[in-house]
Amino acid sequence: MDDPRWLTDEQQQAWRRFVEVLVRVPAALEAQLQRDSGLTHMGYIVLFTLSERPDRRLSMSRLAKLVSASLSRLSHVVARLEAQGWVRRERDPEDGRVQIAVLTDVGFKKVVATAPGHAEAVQQLVFDRLTPAQVRQMVKLADALLETPVEVQPAGE
Repeated sequence: MDDPRWLTDEQQQAWRRFVEVLVRVPAALEAQLQRDSGLTHMGYIVLFTLSERPDRRLSMSRLAKLVSASLSRLSHVVARLEAQGWVRRERDPEDGRVQIAVLTDVGFKKVVATAPGHAEAVQQLVFDRLTPAQVRQMVKLADALLETPVEVQPAGE
């Protein structure tokens, strides 16, 4: 069996700080959205993703991919949004097996009302702390990390 590929001290420091960002920023955004709008972060992501479509509709499978959620998780989120009247599900008239998520007019108003507070939270939590050069670097780092989805192989293979 091969020796484990331990993290270097520098990698360990970078990884721990990155994990802290991955935990703290989403938690703060979740708290802001819950407090100000009664939305979960994923619920808001679903609403704004639908709001950006010209017809405000997407198949559930396409929406799941765009919001990086499993179809099961998305279904639960959409059910909660439906209960509020912000989203409805319809069958695709061309393929009855396909469900379409549709942003309602009330849901669109919810996105419009929620967006300013959320944008301010993102500004305070992220962009107020970075220089323009750091923002450009952040984009490059994110692109590198998201470039090709990789399945993690068991150690030693």
